[in-house]
Amino acid sequence: MNERDIRRAWESFVSEGRVPADFRQDIAASWARSRGYASIARRRNAPKLPEPELYRRKHENRILLNAARSALARTADFLTEANSMLILTDPGGVIIETQGDPRAIDFGRDVHLERGGRWAEDDIGTNAIGTAIAMRRPVQIHAAEHYCEDVQRWTCAASPVRHPIDQEMLGIVDISGPAGTFNPQSLALAVSVSQQIEALLLQHVHGTREQLLQVFLSRRARWQNDEIILVDNRGVVIHATDAALAALSRDYPGMAVGSSIEPLRGLPPDLWRALLQGTFPRAEVELIGSAQTGDASEGQIGAVLAFPARRGRPRTAVARAEAGVAIALDDILGESAVMRETFERVRRMAASRAPVLIEGETGVGKELFARALHTLNAVDGAPFIPVNCGGMSRDLIASEIFGYEKGAFTGADDQGRAGRMEAADGGTLCLDEVGEMPMSLQPYLLRVLEDSVVYRVGSNVGRPVNVRLISMTNRDMAAEVTAGNFRRDLYYRIATLRLAIPPLRERGDDILLLADHMLHKIARAMGVPAPSFDTEALDAFRRYAWPGNVRELRNVVENMVVLGNARLTISDVPDEIARAAGNGAPVRAPVVPGEVGDGTPQWGDLQRAVIERELAQAGGNISLAAKRLGIARSTLYIKLEKYGFRGNGS
Repeated sequence: MNERDIRRAWESFVSEGRVPADFRQDIAASWARSRGYASIARRRNAPKLPEPELYRRKHENRILLNAARSALARTADFLTEANSMLILTDPGGVIIETQGDPRAIDFGRDVHLERGGRWAEDDIGTNAIGTAIAMRRPVQIHAAEHYCEDVQRWTCAASPVRHPIDQEMLGIVDISGPAGTFNPQSLALAVSVSQQIEALLLQHVHGTREQLLQVFLSRRARWQNDEIILVDNRGVVIHATDAALAALSRDYPGMAVGSSIEPLRGLPPDLWRALLQGTFPRAEVELIGSAQTGDASEGQIGAVLAFPARRGRPRTAVARAEAGVAIALDDILGESAVMRETFERVRRMAASRAPVLIEGETGVGKELFARALHTLNAVDGAPFIPVNCGGMSRDLIASEIFGYEKGAFTGADDQGRAGRMEAADGGTLCLDEVGEMPMSLQPYLLRVLEDSVVYRVGSNVGRPVNVRLISMTNRDMAAEVTAGNFRRDLYYRIATLRLAIPPLRERGDDILLLADHMLHKIARAMGVPAPSFDTEALDAFRRYAWPGNVRELRNVVENMVVLGNARLTISDVPDEIARAAGNGAPVRAPVVPGEVGDGTPQWGDLQRAVIERELAQAGGNISLAAKRLGIARSTLYIKLEKYGFRGNGS
């Protein structure tokens, strides 16, 4: 149908509401919709937003704008001499950016085809922008196909820009020019530009999620006792524990990693906290802003939803200990002879309520055994109250353990407060780093143990307590007594029973059992397939002394999973372990992107983000960055080349 026939069809439709049978059905449908908006029939131009409202729209769509600008700039170069312009709108059809031939841009101002112009169908009738929004697909509108007569001087081709994850329409790319510039290839160009923008948006999504994971991993100690859900700024769950997903599914059935919490989509970030806390009153909600990642340009990039782990049973013994949930002795991993002997000693000690002193090097898992002792001996629901004597100031430790009366000191609660000793009544008080307890407080603890009566700070009234004491230390307490740092009578009282936890280096193949267990747990938390160790890496683990014990092993495995490949070899083992194990400085073989074992795509993106962070914090110093990452400089050079980084080489 030629332009003259289209014009006649439009005139017939305006006067009689009819179109020829062979007329384009999508245009006829759009005209019918436009006819329903009676007020727009004679509009000479589109409505236009005031500057403050346009600024707000651009701010709300800044991620789309940032992703689109490079693609728009590249394409606009082709239009500079073609008397055409490239337009980007928000999802409601408001123009937020224009580029191209200055002649077309100037001509567009007559009909408000400019920044701030509103081009939805209910604003200005049939046009490529508004009709693409209504039809949710690319469309080309030429001359008299436009509904409003003054817009018929234009030819336009538009294509939606969709979010690469959930396909939500984010905006429209449009190519417009005077009617005489009509080119059927304009629609293909608009589609191509929209696809370029979507590809850049996908890169942004991956980058944002890496930032979120970095913030979460760097601060996970804050939430280590909780069940966690981590969502991005569109409400998509990108990491979650099983128990937290189960809690979420009660309100939003079928939730899984990758699912959206629908009420969050499109909701202003400042309203997220109220919505989530209204739905989950037990949860702590923390919004994560881009400022926390070093880039404050995007505002909020996600949120952590933390459920206190009061119910349910976490998946591992360490997780249960961190969550404050009872664990059984059988939950502690260990099959070596020395561990079987230790387990048997724990079972015997559990029959008594005598105080127990658990001794062992840092990182051997003393608290796991303390909790297992408590579980074997205590009645259901009996409290287990941990206290870190080395983690409190000397001024506060007395009031924390023994409590205080009102007015006992400046800043004291008006009602007074019970201490940890009273909270443990009927259960177990676990004193970690007991050797750090100030000498001035040791007589008070001895008195409680002898009399089973606790006196709050500032009170002469005793309160009876029935508490089993488990103390833990990495010191030689007998030497501390000899040195005058710990009371001899208190030492004999807390060490009625003594339990020595063997260091990891004495546990033989337990090292490999624990490493494999940790590898799968860490990979699951990262949301990537679990890699595997090769024989040489495991041999290095077996021969290393592990001065930091189980805690050091976990850190090493996590480092290898984040920075390594699908197959973890001696090249992925930290140098100090490889050397101590007799392997010397390992040869770091290059990994070719795209080959099996290069970590692509399962964890390559996260690996790049970790390297980028450490390199930035090292000021570009490759030697320092390699040291921070626990890998050789040669390994880091290979990874820098792979990811296109540049450093100062020092």
